[in-house]
Amino acid sequence: MSFLLALLIGVIAGLRAMTAPAAIAWAAWLGWLDLSGSWLALMGSVWAVGIFTILAAVELVTDQLPTTPSRKVPQQFGARILMGALTGAAIGVPSGNWIVGLIAGIVGAVIGTYGGAAARGKLAASFGKDPPAAFIEDAVAIIGAYLIVSSL
Repeated sequence: MSFLLALLIGVIAGLRAMTAPAAIAWAAWLGWLDLSGSWLALMGSVWAVGIFTILAAVELVTDQLPTTPSRKVPQQFGARILMGALTGAAIGVPSGNWIVGLIAGIVGAVIGTYGGAAARGKLAASFGKDPPAAFIEDAVAIIGAYLIVSSL
């Protein structure tokens, strides 16, 4: 089950890079995900919660701007893979399978990046404009992240 959740949180990172670590930080801080004593224990600090929550909110706003680069450019894609790896590893920590979680998170981030771009493109084409598609993608990322961490 942790492998599937790690894959799914990676997909969320592919959709919105900072939503995934914000969700993991909140889960660790609330005690839903035990990262204590691990190399990822800092994710459960109030600092991590605050920083990742602010970054996630900023990302939700900047994603709506027409000047925001594609999620598939190297910097954006790299950030999504890194966040998928981090959050997938965090989900794998309690079961001692953080390496498997890290790999699953990377795979999920690639799926989320390319799949999210394709889905958003089709939605935007059907709406005739991008903002409604972007808002739907935001909702999927936020609700999906909550469902993932609440099932830990």
